[in-house]
Amino acid sequence: MMQLKKLFTPVSSMDAGEAKAFMAGHREGDYTLLDVRQPGEYEDSHLPGAKLMPLPQLSDTYKELDPEKPTIVHCAIGGRSRVAAQMLSGWGFKEVYNLAGGIKAFQGHKASGPVELNLDLVKGDESPAAIIILAYGMEKALQLFYETLKEQSPDKELQELFGKLAQVEVRHEQRLFEVYGQVASGGQALGSFAAIVPQTLEGGFNAEEFLKTNKSHLQTSVQVLDLAMMLETQALDLYLRFADRSGQPQTREVLYALAGEEKAHLASLGSLLEEKSGQRG
Repeated sequence: MMQLKKLFTPVSSMDAGEAKAFMAGHREGDYTLLDVRQPGEYEDSHLPGAKLMPLPQLSDTYKELDPEKPTIVHCAIGGRSRVAAQMLSGWGFKEVYNLAGGIKAFQGHKASGPVELNLDLVKGDESPAAIIILAYGMEKALQLFYETLKEQSPDKELQELFGKLAQVEVRHEQRLFEVYGQVASGGQALGSFAAIVPQTLEGGFNAEEFLKTNKSHLQTSVQVLDLAMMLETQALDLYLRFADRSGQPQTREVLYALAGEEKAHLASLGSLLEEKSGQRG
């Protein structure tokens, strides 16, 4: 049982920059990002991969977390998360940090949508090979999406940018096929992957609906890169939520690896966005 005095014991804090550096430097699955806000707040905007456990229910749900993993707790501005961090420390969690300033202080792309968004794409018992095929389809859909935009754009600079983004997805597809060969029994020819008919963009979006909604926001390089980062952020969040749902340890490892690839891609897009916008920070 938690000692009451633990509620009044200071816990370690991280500011937004320290938290971002921590997440960038750690492998997905090796730490817990805990959101103690309410479901409506989470749906509006949340950090990719954050596990939602509202503070009022935390005493009933915290046992689902691994007390051996570093845990970064956040809320809107840092008040609820400080209390939650103190509670977790009292329950024996070994390394707990409060995100000072909360999600409002965190600079960078965030995901949106409820916890269950697009989880209907998986059941939770998928094999690593099945997850890779699903991911391949989403990468392929995004490649085709960018290629379509390249064909439709009258602007040469945007044509070049869409072409680069499409080639990044091609490299991701090749990487997925390599990983598939490592986990699938008996192997599979690349030709069979070519038969996959992509239906859903990375992050779980329908390509036709997404283009209709966002076409007006694809007129400049900065807008394109910002939208691309949003897609990759949603993909990172989706892979991590898939991992949280999966009951297969090897499948979770594959999903954590996919999430790591998305983090690297986000960093590259961020650098390119800085270059195009002329802004830093």
